[in-house]
Amino acid sequence: MQAEDARYLKRKVKGGSIDVHPTEKALVVNYELEATILGEMGDPMLGERKECQKIIRVKGLNSNSDLTTLSKEIIDKCKLIHPSKLPEVEQLLYYLQNRKESSPTKASGKTKLSDKPEEPSLNDGCEIDEVANINDVDEYLELLYEDIPDKIRGSALILQLSRNPDNLEELFQNETVIGALARVLREDWKKSTEVATNIIYTFFCFSSFSQFHGVILHFKIGALSMAIVEHELKKYGIWTEELQKKRAADIPKSFKLKEDYEKSLRKFESLVKRQEQLLRVAYYLLLNLAEDLKVEMKMKNKGIVRMLVKTLERSNFELLILVVSFLKKMSIFIENKKEMAEHNIIEKLTKLVPCDHEDLLNITLRLLLNLSFDTDCRSKMIKFGLLPKLVGLLNNENHKMIVLCILYHISMEEKAKSMFTYTDCIPMVMKLLLESPENPDPELIALCVNLAANKRTAALICEGNGLRMLMKRAAKFKDPLVMKMIRNISQHDGATKNLFVEYIGDLCEAVLAHGGDDDYQLECLGILGNLTIIDLDYELILKEYQLVPWIKSKLQPGAAEDDVVLEVIILVGTVCQDDACARMLAQANIIQLLIELLNAKQEDDEVVCQIVYVFYQMIFHAITREIIIRDTQAPAYLIDLMHDKNSEIRKVCDNTLDMISEYDEEWAKKIQMEKFRWHNSQWLEMVETRQLEDFNEQYLYQEDGYDPYIQDTDILDRPELFYGNGDGYDHAMMMEGHLTPEYIDDGGMYNGKVDYYRGYGADGEYEPYARPESHIGFVDDGQNGDEYGRGMESYGGGMVDQYGNYINGDMDQYGYTNGMR
Repeated sequence: MQAEDARYLKRKVKGGSIDVHPTEKALVVNYELEATILGEMGDPMLGERKECQKIIRVKGLNSNSDLTTLSKEIIDKCKLIHPSKLPEVEQLLYYLQNRKESSPTKASGKTKLSDKPEEPSLNDGCEIDEVANINDVDEYLELLYEDIPDKIRGSALILQLSRNPDNLEELFQNETVIGALARVLREDWKKSTEVATNIIYTFFCFSSFSQFHGVILHFKIGALSMAIVEHELKKYGIWTEELQKKRAADIPKSFKLKEDYEKSLRKFESLVKRQEQLLRVAYYLLLNLAEDLKVEMKMKNKGIVRMLVKTLERSNFELLILVVSFLKKMSIFIENKKEMAEHNIIEKLTKLVPCDHEDLLNITLRLLLNLSFDTDCRSKMIKFGLLPKLVGLLNNENHKMIVLCILYHISMEEKAKSMFTYTDCIPMVMKLLLESPENPDPELIALCVNLAANKRTAALICEGNGLRMLMKRAAKFKDPLVMKMIRNISQHDGATKNLFVEYIGDLCEAVLAHGGDDDYQLECLGILGNLTIIDLDYELILKEYQLVPWIKSKLQPGAAEDDVVLEVIILVGTVCQDDACARMLAQANIIQLLIELLNAKQEDDEVVCQIVYVFYQMIFHAITREIIIRDTQAPAYLIDLMHDKNSEIRKVCDNTLDMISEYDEEWAKKIQMEKFRWHNSQWLEMVETRQLEDFNEQYLYQEDGYDPYIQDTDILDRPELFYGNGDGYDHAMMMEGHLTPEYIDDGGMYNGKVDYYRGYGADGEYEPYARPESHIGFVDDGQNGDEYGRGMESYGGGMVDQYGNYINGDMDQYGYTNGMR
């Protein structure tokens, strides 16, 4: 057909069916558009048909609406609906009137939740009645060069095509279209939110497939999208500030001001709705592009974290799900977590827990789990009252496991453990544990183990028949982790420790059982070692269960694992508080075995520390004191350990040597001599160092006849020079021989601490020396010291370090792995 042959264009519209919108209060009118080109004589030369839809929204529809009047009004305004269809329209409106809103509801049981945010819907772009055709893409391209209304229409039609994945490859091959879209977005995004939304949405459709990412990055759409997001967030701040000013001016309640405020509020809500559509498609585009870590790093440097955290202030559920998902993805890197914390992300997330939208709540909890690996974030969770909210979600099957993981991380903080007593967490986790099958969830038992390490929470666990039910469950399933929890409870002095008296028989039988679970027996042995109860008849226990031969067999070199040997030594130190038990052990040659073990395990600080503590306990009993002092080389070993790099070992050695000095004058002199030598060797080392530094200066003053420093090293063998001589030296005054005068200040404090060498007893009173702390129910490899002799880590370390890694080696074998969720 030649162009000059065409004379007329005939357009014909044919009405079709009417239906209701699946999600909105709207009617969908289907119609057919037929366009025919007529020749000079009026005969048709070319024709084309298109299926179209028109959406008629009836937002004002409610239970009181007059459906007949509303139906007539719709037919009058919409020429696509024939008046004969009035009853049908009225029936559809009645259906919409009675249809329940599809609002998010709380799940009563466990439901399947979405792992990723929902993709933008058609409503996020500019709606248009026309149906796009891939063959007309060049026409749509021409619209992009016209005014803003045409650009909106053209971009909306191209968006409609790009929403079909089958069209993406063909659109991608058309470089002119992609380039034009990028140009229009760069030039006109400030002029029209609709244009920006449509074009970014189009690029989002491309970003869903990684093979198109290169072109998107080539046109710098990601950087442009971030600039648009930042601009929109600033605009939102200005809108909010202006609205607040008008609201404040509305305080006198004048009619005009009130009307002005309501008008501004409606405009604000309309603008925010369109803006949130733009933000949603922009963030989703950036999220897809962030699959490449290099691109994500560039986004981080341009401030994407700050923008995302700021967007958490919105109330749009779909936008929030997307933003929280983006933050969760970025939170796996420490640098991003720190930046999130700087922008108070915990405070903003607290407002989302709990919420009615299950998917949003789930993704928010997963983000909190990632953040909970950071110590500062855990502290802020407590500060902003998140703990009771989390505990309240334990009954929700959808979120129980994630909440348990977060609570477990919080329970690693010693200060936070006591906060659990102000919630319903203890009875809830006890119920979950006691009702769980043979192998409880590792997250649950890990939380219970940590909570049991706190005295207040342990008391709550034991309330009623709590301890009895735990012992019954542990014995039934031979569960080492439940027994570890019980072991942590047993370390606390007071009423809880006395509850274990009735279970001593069961614990002894479990320890002596052959072919049992080694870890289970180890925990039972640890509980027995913790039972330092004053009125307990240890002698009867040793005899009735014949524990002395068993202890002796375990202390033989190579007879047992190091963990078992350590617990046996602790048990010996516990029973040695009783004079009769100390006698039985001494007669069984246990002391000599401990000395051999001390020599063999010199590198294991905790074994050494506990053996020295056994010696300290035995010094209080006459028979064992004589054996240690007269028949063994234990004092000599203690003198060697007196200056060990480990502070715990030094303290227990000093106290033990003080007791030996009090009962044996010969050893008292040796101990005093060694302490004097040690002090003076340090002093002389300092002097010699200064002597080398001041070497040249010495020769300037030789004519004075004085040696600059004393060089006679025989002073190391003359403690009376240090302690005084004649009547000035009172041996009884030096029974605290480890407290040398130069370390005691005017207030009688050693190194500034009045209780430096004293411990607290069960009643909070001072004891000469309390048992050195040991592994709070965990099996450590011993306490190390740095090169200056300072302890590097306390004996009561937690189950995991600040990054969620298990440091005790116990939990990994039971299947608990701590990863991002």
